[in-house]
Amino acid sequence: MESAIKPARWKLLLAFAIIYLVWGSTFFAIRVGVSELPPFLFCAMRFLAAGLLVYLWAIAHGERGPTMRQWLSAFLLAFLIFVVDYGLLFWAEQRVPSGIAAVILATIPGFMALSEIFILRTQRLTIRLALSLLAGFAGVAILASPSHLLGNLGGAAIDKAGAIALIIGAIGWSVASALSRKLPLPSSKVMSSGAQMLAGGIMLAAVAALRGEGRGLHLSTISSSAWIALIYLVFAGSIAGFTAYVWLLHHESPTKVGTYAYVNPVVAVVLGYWLGGEPVGVRTVVGGLFVLASVVAITSMRPKTKPFVAEKTG
Repeated sequence: MESAIKPARWKLLLAFAIIYLVWGSTFFAIRVGVSELPPFLFCAMRFLAAGLLVYLWAIAHGERGPTMRQWLSAFLLAFLIFVVDYGLLFWAEQRVPSGIAAVILATIPGFMALSEIFILRTQRLTIRLALSLLAGFAGVAILASPSHLLGNLGGAAIDKAGAIALIIGAIGWSVASALSRKLPLPSSKVMSSGAQMLAGGIMLAAVAALRGEGRGLHLSTISSSAWIALIYLVFAGSIAGFTAYVWLLHHESPTKVGTYAYVNPVVAVVLGYWLGGEPVGVRTVVGGLFVLASVVAITSMRPKTKPFVAEKTG
């Protein structure tokens, strides 16, 4: 619900700039980090640090910690969000350009619509929704299809294992978004987010340990670029981004705030091309346009309920 007292325009612009530009830029920061650090370990470092800082901040400001039932819910959601979605994103960015990863994860609203249909049963599958979903899936198919099937579009197909991992991650996020409306969680959005990030960081660290990602790793050999990427992801991507997102939800409509879902991929593609030299060919443009058209259609076809507070794409 929008606040009755409209905040200063510069504050709104700053908050939107953060969720548009910062969240969009996190995909390139992830690529920088996973080029030197194992993916699940790097992801664990990000969310352990961010979760601990947010959790302690909430405690210091008098928030009550989660009950046992709420911790169980937090761990379930954290598994879907941070292990399945973010963990696979970090892993996939070793194989898939950061901009393309952002485009594929833009299918999340489509999978959220399917979750509302089959899990929450609050949505019906209409012809318009079905066509919108098909457009998004067609965009991913264009990005991953062999070149000889696409005629003049050309360009190399993206790594199929990476694409599949990103789709699984998008599904995990969407299921978590649906379950979050049914599971007991702390009433404080800050505490809920901090607990989930902390739980996610713990599980990611366990996955990294099981994969042996820390074996033979010498932190002294990690470049300053990777450490800067980690710091950026913790403070700008997780803490500042989350703060701006929750603040905007109290002052703007969820529909306006939700526009980050189709701005982030554009930012990610531009930064990947400009800073990382990632190719942007006809295949990327056409596939991306299909996905973004799907996102715009799905997010504008009905009034949106208040989104899940941990929602983001980077």
